[in-house]
Amino acid sequence: MIFNLNNDKDRADYKDYCNGLYMDALKSGKGFIVEVKKKHRPRSLAQNSYLHVCLQYFASEFGYDEEYVKYNIFKQIVNREIFAKQRTNRRGQPVTYWRSTADLDTKELTDAIEKFRNYSSMVAGLYIPEPNEEAALLEAQKQIALYEKYL
Repeated sequence: MIFNLNNDKDRADYKDYCNGLYMDALKSGKGFIVEVKKKHRPRSLAQNSYLHVCLQYFASEFGYDEEYVKYNIFKQIVNREIFAKQRTNRRGQPVTYWRSTADLDTKELTDAIEKFRNYSSMVAGLYIPEPNEEAALLEAQKQIALYEKYL
């Protein structure tokens, strides 16, 4: 079941539903497993498109391919705390895995893009236009098109 906890009725329904599950578990004498997940708005298509323009523009300026920029610079260097996660394997050893951008919500992706833009400007010396700077984004896309065969 999905409940919107910003809505008074859904909050009351959620509380009743959880209390009902709890009472059912007590009455049956057997516990059962309940999974509760916090849902966020997934990244938007516009946001994803903008991310790829940023990555391709950076790649075209410095001679990298887009995948290299995305994995090595965007994820590992600039946004490690967002993308690098730990889990324990079957042998009890810690393993680092990398989240996909598809797993991010809109806020996480916005923060990651902003950090990448700051890195690009301050460390690499390349200004990446904001999403609302249409003329500058068009110029970036022209640059990308010139070097598209290398991306």
